[in-house]
Amino acid sequence: MASIAVTANQIDVNYAEIALKKSTNKAVTDFAKTMAKDHKAVIDQAVALVKKLNVTPQDNPTTQSLLKGEADVKAKFETKSGADFDKAYVDNEVEYHKAVISVVEKDLVPNATNPELKALLESALPLFKEHLAHAEMVQKNMK
Repeated sequence: MASIAVTANQIDVNYAEIALKKSTNKAVTDFAKTMAKDHKAVIDQAVALVKKLNVTPQDNPTTQSLLKGEADVKAKFETKSGADFDKAYVDNEVEYHKAVISVVEKDLVPNATNPELKALLESALPLFKEHLAHAEMVQKNMK
């Protein structure tokens, strides 16, 4: 489970870094900066917990699926620039956060057996929901 949390957050950091390189839209770059900062903080918390618990995150089908999805999205991002890139990035962020929130709420939290990991996942949910609202606002203002 820790592997999924770290992987999902790292993917969003990676997307944000692409946006910071490709976008000139202030709303998009401000959003990307927030994504990078906030998701790095969640990764740091997860890594600290993994070290504290002395466990090794295991690669699994979910992390492999996340990484495959990331490769597909990055390939799509490579073909876009300007407003087309901004739209693709923000649309992806809306869908990605919806998916992550769903997985955390329906799978990760209910199946977390370690109380500290469960607490970390639960504490991240409001942040992810805030990100979704922010992404939807940027998306709406782009139209």
